[in-house]
Formats: sequence, C-alpha cells, structure tokens
Amino acid sequence: MAEIQFVVPGVPVGKGRPRASKTKVGVRMYTPAKTVSYEAVVAYAGRQAMAGRDPEQGAVAVALTIVVPIPASWSGAKQERAAVGEVMPTTKPDIDNIEKAIFDALNGICWRDDVQVTDVLKSKRYGRQPGVRVTINPLEGTKAC
Repeated sequence: MAEIQFVVPGVPVGKGRPRASKTKVGVRMYTPAKTVSYEAVVAYAGRQAMAGRDPEQGAVAVALTIVVPIPASWSGAKQERAAVGEVMPTTKPDIDNIEKAIFDALNGICWRDDVQVTDVLKSKRYGRQPGVRVTINPLEGTKAC
C-alpha cells in the first residue's frame, strides 16, 4: 500500500464511553449517538481515500493533525494568536479519545484492525477550518519511523 492521506471534515469528536440502560431483561450497553455519527463520517472519508483498495495487512504508521475550532467568544486578537499556533487547545476532546474514534472507525477500511498501528504522531491545534488530517504509511518491508 502506498501512503494514504485524507481529511475528516468537521469538528473532531472523541470516542464516548459506552453507556448502559436498563431493560426488562437486564442491562443494554450502547455507544453514544455522537460517537456513532462521527465514526461514520471518518469511515466514509477513509473509504473514499482507499478508492476500493483492500485494507493494509501489515504494520502501519499514522499521523493525525487535529484542528479544533477557535472559540467565537474570544477577542479578535486572541483568535488570531490561536490561528497562528500561539495559543494551544487544552480543552476537550482529549487527543487520545479523538485518536480512538478515528482508529476504530478505520477498522476493516484502511487496516484490518487498529492493532496494526505501531507508530503514531499526533497534534491538536486551533484552526479556522476544523477537521483531522489522517496520513497512513505502511511499515512492513521498510525501516520503522
């Protein structure tokens, strides 16, 4: 597989914790709707990028560039500082929860299973166009990053 790059548009969403609800016969576990919806967007972007190719079979390296929206309530000066990287996003969603949502959504699409991801480079920044740039590189038969 050659390098795959694509952008997941929209505000990044972290993987929500499983929820439980009582039923007549016990407890039912379910994934929050916001997580299910975001994972569907990620899966669609991944399928488009794969263009019908089979999922990678070996180890892969993944780079995630996560761009979260700049709060509209901030002053113009602070918004500009955030846009150029002088203010970092230290609010939710957590970077690892975004990673988990993306990796789970790409199972069976870009790779068989996310256990194949052996190297990860990730960053979270503010930006005017929220989304996540995903770059996937095969490692089998190459030197590790």
